[in-house]
Amino acid sequence: MQLAVDAGATVIGLASEGHHHWLAGHGVVPVVYGDGVTERIRNASDGRVDAFIDTFGGIYVEMAVGLGVAPDRIDTIIDRTAAQKYGAKTDGSAAAANTDVLSELAELVAQGRLEIPIDMTYPLTQVREAYRDLEQRHALGKIVLVPLR
Repeated sequence: MQLAVDAGATVIGLASEGHHHWLAGHGVVPVVYGDGVTERIRNASDGRVDAFIDTFGGIYVEMAVGLGVAPDRIDTIIDRTAAQKYGAKTDGSAAAANTDVLSELAELVAQGRLEIPIDMTYPLTQVREAYRDLEQRHALGKIVLVPLR
């Protein structure tokens, strides 16, 4: 979302109300998920959604199609069944997993144009606890395992 904002796109982010302040502070139009989300997205986008990234699964690929997003402009990292059904992409970040992209991202971080928020850190001995928090899907940033010394 930060990269899209940096490129000049209007970005709508689905999140709980507790994360709306952070999203707005990063140039994102926050929208709460749940019942009525499709209509809230239509309202926030003035009825035009050009692309959709699904990082949660469930209804989102089908919802994006219903919003009029072309299947080749929908990318899901989790719902391969819906992607296959509608012809959406499942690239995630794999298409950009190379040293050139990593170098560009590192430069954006150094310039202060990209933030990599860390929500929680755990010692490697607490990997199970870290995974339990990750499963909750409410982290505002990354969950990091710190290797033992």
